[in-house]
Amino acid sequence: MSIESIFGFIALITSFIGLLPQVYKAFKTRSTSDISMIMIINYLICSFAWIVYGLYIHASFVVVSNIVGLATALILLLQKNYYDRQVTLEINHA
Repeated sequence: MSIESIFGFIALITSFIGLLPQVYKAFKTRSTSDISMIMIINYLICSFAWIVYGLYIHASFVVVSNIVGLATALILLLQKNYYDRQVTLEINHA
């Protein structure tokens, strides 16, 4: 296994686990009030930019690891949208 493959694999794993604790916590607590929307959007933009760059330089690990990161950030974005809306609905009905 080449050094490029080793570090590519590390990038893939760390991209996946980067936001995973937040996704898990949001799922368990049904709350995302402590998660910044700006942070999620920044993560999405950053991942997308890395994907484009990775495609441009033909670096598969860059592309794949950032697709994983992008997917995780999208899940967190959906959770934030859903759970924050639930809180708003509860406040309006109270």
